[in-house]
Order: sequence, then C-alpha cells, then structure tokens
Amino acid sequence: MEEIKLRDDYIKLGQALKAANLVESGVVAKFVIQDGLVSVNGKVEYQRGKKLVDGDIVSFHGETIKIVT
Repeated sequence: MEEIKLRDDYIKLGQALKAANLVESGVVAKFVIQDGLVSVNGKVEYQRGKKLVDGDIVSFHGETIKIVT
C-alpha cells in the first residue's frame, strides 16, 4: 500500500491518483472515476473533486493508496 502525504488539509481524488502514478493525467483520472473504477473507503466514488483526508483509503485497478498527514 502506497502512502500519499498531505501538504494541506486534503487532496482531491483526481490529484491523488496522479500523485500515486496510477493514471497518466487528470483527463484519465476523470474518466476512470466517472466509469466507477475507483473506490474510497470501500465505496465507489464518482466525484473527481472528492476531498480526501488523513486515513482515507483509495483503491483502483488492484492498487491501494492511503492518505496520511
């Protein structure tokens, strides 16, 4: 499980996918999120701008990332 360290109070879902190198660009992040391929804390998430905070777990394509402070 990869960890993404927060610089601010939160990171948006699309940005987190890019930061973890799970997608090549924001456009790709937008489409995989809209297609229901990404889950946050075990629930499918459709909002690219979803704010992720400390402790959130993101899953995509067999990979998992954890948001930490």
